[in-house]
Amino acid sequence: MLIAKPTYNDNFSQLTCALICFRLFRCYISRYKNGSVRKDMSERSADILESKIRETMPEILDLLLRDQNRSKPSRPRNIIWANDNYKEYGATRYAATAQIKPDLITGKNGTLIMPRALKSAEMQKQRTKTQAEVFTPIRIVKLQADAIDESYKNDDLETYIRRTWLEITCGEAPYMATRYDMGTGELIPLGKREGFVDRKLTRINAECDDLAEYQRLAELAFKASYGFEWNGDSLLLARENLLYTYADYYHAKWGKNPTIGLLKNIALILSYNVFQMDGLSCTPPLTGRKKKVQGDDGYFSGFEPEPKFVTTPGNPVRVMNWNTYKMEPFGK
Repeated sequence: MLIAKPTYNDNFSQLTCALICFRLFRCYISRYKNGSVRKDMSERSADILESKIRETMPEILDLLLRDQNRSKPSRPRNIIWANDNYKEYGATRYAATAQIKPDLITGKNGTLIMPRALKSAEMQKQRTKTQAEVFTPIRIVKLQADAIDESYKNDDLETYIRRTWLEITCGEAPYMATRYDMGTGELIPLGKREGFVDRKLTRINAECDDLAEYQRLAELAFKASYGFEWNGDSLLLARENLLYTYADYYHAKWGKNPTIGLLKNIALILSYNVFQMDGLSCTPPLTGRKKKVQGDDGYFSGFEPEPKFVTTPGNPVRVMNWNTYKMEPFGK
């Protein structure tokens, strides 16, 4: 689901649609060499291997797993699993409330996290039933994004990329970046991608010919693009897809691949802007506390009253305001 917020006022425009479950995709695995991303397009897989990222860019994997909302300078925290899909690998370390650590998803566990399309049919059905996890086909993404984009067609470049967009319950973030066709799993050429980050980067590629200015605008585009998700594994996949989307557009523009430093800049922004949240309470998933309260119905019936429980919500999620570089409550 997609929300666009005009840059210069506080009114949100919202479009909703029925989310449709599709098998996803096969895309590519990035390899790395000499501080830059080297694409090997002969390898196509929906599953971006975290082991490859950890081997060559460990700081970037750390950022892609970071929960900036709950981290402190002295004690960084990672996003949590927020589901029980992986408990068979360890009841404690893979518990729903446990943090996702690099060693849990690399090495022998390097293929543990995978896109929905590569999960078993049984797992897909379970996640749809328990977490309403479904995905939207690109034609629906295009229709909705076109409707919003029509209002901005006369924007100059910087006004356009500074407009704030939000994908709610983003899953693997197809409204932000459509790197692959949700129905066929095929990679989509840059000129046919429909996500709102895709649209911003398309304009930057077309209108900017200075490398330093290009990077400044690209970072502004990502800073104005947000998404939130409950499931930690899907959130990691969304961040990975967006990072690789940046690399795609950079390579198409400059004929070379972004350096580790440039990728780290984008990964840092993603660690703030694509965040973990329960969309109903605007708090981190599974942080509410149950408190026992005593009911009094039993006293009038002669029976011992049954205990009752109320849930106290966790602390509100905070997101980065890039204009002030301060964390603020979501929706402020």
